[in-house]
Amino acid sequence: MINCIAIDDEPLALAQLTGYVSRVSFLNLVASCQDTFEAMKQISSQRIDLLFIDINMPDLNGLDFVRSLVEKPLVIFTTAYSEYAVEGFKVDAVDYLLKPFGFQDFLKAVDKARKWMEYAVPQNGTIFVKSDSRVVLVNLSDIKYIEGMSEYVRIYVEGEDKPLMPLISIKKLEESLPSSQFMRVHRSYIVNLRKITEVSRLRIIFGSAYIPVGENYKDKFMEFINSRMMK
Repeated sequence: MINCIAIDDEPLALAQLTGYVSRVSFLNLVASCQDTFEAMKQISSQRIDLLFIDINMPDLNGLDFVRSLVEKPLVIFTTAYSEYAVEGFKVDAVDYLLKPFGFQDFLKAVDKARKWMEYAVPQNGTIFVKSDSRVVLVNLSDIKYIEGMSEYVRIYVEGEDKPLMPLISIKKLEESLPSSQFMRVHRSYIVNLRKITEVSRLRIIFGSAYIPVGENYKDKFMEFINSRMMK
């Protein structure tokens, strides 16, 4: 599910936009706002994946609002002024909808957003990850472990200060990763088997992080460890 906010100072345009959102099964409308100040409150208090925002807004226009965000969701701009299109794409907008737009145009734009948030299938030992406003090419060999967080995951990668956080379930990610290299050791954790250097009391130690091995995964994990134990 993609959490989104609709922002437009025109009530009729906002009503149309929220109506379109309600017709798409994978969109969850968190809030509809008539100004950017209310939108900022929503973004500050919860995870927002996608913004629908009019460019020509009073006080602070949509472009400047998006530029002001430290952690940027995906953005689809809506406006009646075509001259804003180039500026919209300069801030890495997913798409640009020129008013008045129909449901089919809206659907094409949100499908682009959905594809941006999906994982690519691993190829040649690498995978593209969409996290915040970035699309990052990650070497599978650099992934230490993955933590499941309901509808998204945290991927801890060597060289990255913060975990990458794509919108994907841990189950779906597990299915796409090579089982020879990655193992589910807990309902909330997948580890890179090649990165394990220490195990203590059924906890896998990655620096200051301790990954528990769940009861349902213990036998398979210990079989792996014992197969590599010095006899």
